[in-house]
Amino acid sequence: QVQLVESGGGLVQPGGSLRLSCAASVSIFSMYMLGWYRQAPGKQRELVATVTSGGSTNYADSVKDRFTISRDNAKNMVDLQMSSLTPEDTAVYYCNARRIFPTRQLDYWGQGTQVTVSS
Repeated sequence: QVQLVESGGGLVQPGGSLRLSCAASVSIFSMYMLGWYRQAPGKQRELVATVTSGGSTNYADSVKDRFTISRDNAKNMVDLQMSSLTPEDTAVYYCNARRIFPTRQLDYWGQGTQVTVSS
């Protein structure tokens, strides 16, 4: 069982920056693909960014060039640096750890952290 704990959410003004962190309980953290997802009120959960065990990253078009995902396998952590935030970025942000097997995958989720962008 993998436990993920997010931190760093809060209230920020438009144009501001925020850094989210996710700490994992698993010692084989390096074997997981990691990601950040978000869910705004009344909307489905959507992918924000992912980083593979090899370090390849992928971003939603809406956050490209504004957000940066990074992982530290030694510390079992994955961060999301967010800049140039807009009210459209307001959502609950969830950390995800995914272990991929040949015929299945296992997903683990954090409890979520609220990010509110407002003046």
